[in-house]
Amino acid sequence: MSDQISQIAQRIRELRELSDISVDEMSEKLNISPAKYRQYESGNSDIPVSFLYNVAGLFNIELSVLFTGENPKLHTFSVVRNGKGVSMERRKEYKYQNLAYNFANKKAEPFLVTVEPDKDGSKEMHFNSHDGQEFNYMLEGTMRVVIDNHEIILNEGDSLYFDSGKKHGMQALNDKPAKFLAIIL
Repeated sequence: MSDQISQIAQRIRELRELSDISVDEMSEKLNISPAKYRQYESGNSDIPVSFLYNVAGLFNIELSVLFTGENPKLHTFSVVRNGKGVSMERRKEYKYQNLAYNFANKKAEPFLVTVEPDKDGSKEMHFNSHDGQEFNYMLEGTMRVVIDNHEIILNEGDSLYFDSGKKHGMQALNDKPAKFLAIIL
């Protein structure tokens, strides 16, 4: 796995240990199996952003603390220049850039997300869920979204608002990347 994923896993383990919470307690709080939790904490497995979002909520910290190891410090405004968001590649087909990683006490988490196409059609759609709601605005490409067994096709300029507690997954279509703004509330 990447060095970034290893560092994030280490931060999660340290938070858990400093809070004197067992792996079993942690997995129960996050509604996943202890084995799956151990995989994430080991740093040897992809860590879904939805899982990180739930961990941040559990410890009442900013999501960016898990990404960067630092508390955000800006309170009035934050500018993130083109291509300079804090990036996380958890799977080859998904790329995330946190667009407000340095703003403290956010009420939402904005990401620029790029979903790479499955050129050979061999990959299954990955599903996740997390507390709250999510808004997606398509910037480029076409994307298939499945939410709680409902399929939606989004094109450039389309938007989608949904209950992110429902199981959802995304897939780029037409052999081209799909790029969208995702705001998690």
